Amino acid sequence: MKVLVSSIEDVFREAAARWTLIAYFFLSSLFLIIFASAINLDIVDGALAGAKLFGKEVQMNDSMSIEKLVLGFETGFSAILYFLCTFMAIFATAHLVPRLQEKGTIDLYLSRPVSRTGLLLSRYVAGLILAATNIVYLIGSIWAIVVWKTGVANPRFLLAGAIILFVIATLLAFAFLVGVVTSSTAVSIMTTYGLFFFALMLVAHERIEAAVSKEWQATLIKTLYWVIPKTAELGQAVVAFVAGENVPARVAAVLTPAPFVTTAAFGVACLVLASWMFQRKEF
Repeated sequence: MKVLVSSIEDVFREAAARWTLIAYFFLSSLFLIIFASAINLDIVDGALAGAKLFGKEVQMNDSMSIEKLVLGFETGFSAILYFLCTFMAIFATAHLVPRLQEKGTIDLYLSRPVSRTGLLLSRYVAGLILAATNIVYLIGSIWAIVVWKTGVANPRFLLAGAIILFVIATLLAFAFLVGVVTSSTAVSIMTTYGLFFFALMLVAHERIEAAVSKEWQATLIKTLYWVIPKTAELGQAVVAFVAGENVPARVAAVLTPAPFVTTAAFGVACLVLASWMFQRKEF
């Protein structure tokens, strides 16, 4: 156990030494500054008198309460945070396996009394902790800014970070698999981002299936849709979860177990395959 904990600590020391932690904190802080500066609310006697977003007046009506406006802000920003947190997490952690397999580094780690599977999984856990720390910092800070400016607290906005972390965990497992195979950070990042966007396109798989001319092509598209992560549906799930009862029915429909179960199965399969290949790889 001590060896595994030491391996996790090594990841954070490496991230600090390579400026990854500083870049992570700087970019997240920059986004927070922009967010805090973008929202200007005029509250008089506890009621919302006016609002500006990025310097533009928000159209108000008599029926709009401050709670509804805050919910709208948080719902919209939750979609932005979904992409921002995911992209930053992959960029900051996709190097963990390729750098582990560098000559000299891998020799040092393999000399320790820890299994290869344990070594790989400890790097994976460390990557998730790093990503989770940034999610907590970003979402927690935005939530605190909203509460400070409006006095309205929406706990669902905080909990949406769990769905974002779930997506990151799945994509990181895929990045680890690519990293074991290629030992390349660049390839790991590009293929993981490619998977993310390809999955976004497959949300329209039914229309694509209807457009192709061959039956096997339609079957392939449908199979791919059910195999790879549901990044579009899970992004919608983040928005739907934050919006709660105010979300449209078509978006609320994604809050079903299927996207979560199939995405989790993909992530577990990638992690198991990566562990197996890393166990058999010669250094």
